[in-house]
Amino acid sequence: MLAGVGLQRVKAFPPNAYVALNQFVIYISLPGLALYYIPKIAVSIKLLYPLGVAWLSFALALVFFITLSKIFGWSRKLTGCLILTGGLGNTAFVGFPVIEALYGKEGLETAIIVDQPGTFVVMATLGIIVATAYSRGVTSTASIAKKIILFPPFVAFFAGACMNVFNFDFIEAVQSVLLRLGSTVTPVALVAVGMQLKIDVKSKHWNFLAIGLFFKLMIMPAFFFILYKLVLKGQGIETEVSVMEAAMAPMITASILASSHGLKPRLSGMMIGVGIPLSFLTLAFWYWLLHNY
Repeated sequence: MLAGVGLQRVKAFPPNAYVALNQFVIYISLPGLALYYIPKIAVSIKLLYPLGVAWLSFALALVFFITLSKIFGWSRKLTGCLILTGGLGNTAFVGFPVIEALYGKEGLETAIIVDQPGTFVVMATLGIIVATAYSRGVTSTASIAKKIILFPPFVAFFAGACMNVFNFDFIEAVQSVLLRLGSTVTPVALVAVGMQLKIDVKSKHWNFLAIGLFFKLMIMPAFFFILYKLVLKGQGIETEVSVMEAAMAPMITASILASSHGLKPRLSGMMIGVGIPLSFLTLAFWYWLLHNY
């Protein structure tokens, strides 16, 4: 991300170079990731808690930010930006290493369930609907459906899901290529975010940034802590990993999606740029709470 910030001062890179990087993530990196992981997911009853994280999170974000937008008269672009970046968590590229460090390989298996059939699918379906509906102009249902169907990560997810159902996977050499392509998501997306990141002390976005990050880092994990631990009396590693994944910083791809649809690119970049380092402090709090309750 710092490299991206530095490239803002390099004349050889045009100001809109981040657009090409955004498209690389959407057309190459994310499909590669989906085609590698989706065929390997084992379907079981244990999926329910982690699977619910992404879908309930996005529904909660919709209700929360649409309500605030009506109360305070926010623009459609601002509302769409906060729904995407506040409703989708970084369950993979921050989530995977953090969960593996705290809970080991068993925790990582649960984290993959949160991310792939959860966050990834929500981003590729509901996320693209929100991005399209809140972007410029009025969009018909048919055009939104067309965008979803032709959205490269969704096409890859659908192909991967069919492979999973028929118990088919690529040969090892192809899997290696897909994994390498998928691993480019984090560096390429962070460079793109850095190229858009402009921290302006006088920016009008700070209040919205505070609201978005407070919702993502505190309100959302509190919701799942109460629901999973207190109401449903959930126990075990699946419950803890689900709450921790709900507490992750905003999703990098959500920022890319918002930016590519003209939904407050600077604010979406700030949600990532400020949210990721800040999340390490809030994650420590939620981990402490889970182990002391």
